Amino acid sequence: MTQFLFRDDSYQEAADARVVAVTEDGGIVLDRTVFYAASGGQPGDTGTLEKADGTLIPIGATLHPEGDKTRIAHMPAEGAAGLVPGDAVVARIDWARRYRLMRMHTALHLLSVVFPFAVTGGSVGEEKGRLDFDMPEVPEDLAALEARLNAMVTAAHAVTSEWISDAEMAANPDLIKTMNVKPPMGQGRVRLIRIGDVDLQPCGGTHVRNTSEIGRLALGKIEKKGKQNRRVNLVFAE
Repeated sequence: MTQFLFRDDSYQEAADARVVAVTEDGGIVLDRTVFYAASGGQPGDTGTLEKADGTLIPIGATLHPEGDKTRIAHMPAEGAAGLVPGDAVVARIDWARRYRLMRMHTALHLLSVVFPFAVTGGSVGEEKGRLDFDMPEVPEDLAALEARLNAMVTAAHAVTSEWISDAEMAANPDLIKTMNVKPPMGQGRVRLIRIGDVDLQPCGGTHVRNTSEIGRLALGKIEKKGKQNRRVNLVFAE
């Protein structure tokens, strides 16, 4: 198992680690990491692994090998120096990219408050994000909804995490907003993200500590993606 340091502190940019395995396709599995692996609509982190001699190994993608949610594989750029089990490294993420993803991910949680419909899909991006909703018609008061969204941003709500057991999660299905993405269960407990008194939902991703860090937001294009499916795009307004 990989220790997911980002779950306790999404602001940690680097950490000492040791290689425990190398997958068949070259993915480097560490005993601990600050890298988030692609899942739940959030892209995996990029960055570097630094060897003891100072050699930098660029990491272009991070994923769960063979769908194993207990491990994270760091995929090196083609031609990068090799590593073997036992090697000591410093894992360092591309912080500027991660922070924008954190801001957008938290913003999308707020979007799910403003649009109180079941979520059918989503994607977190550096410049924009989107949520798909089971929403028959587009609301008429989009300007008011955007204003409400930004009011929650400027209200400076604290963003915190907490844990409940798998059994507690199963007993509280109303916490789940996503129709197609199941909460990260199977390891005995589930992580919840709480935003002040406005939102609480299961999530394994990385988030800012306070909604004021998000910055001003703007609703983007709303697209029809089926009889009742509507895609709502969200962008940073700065």
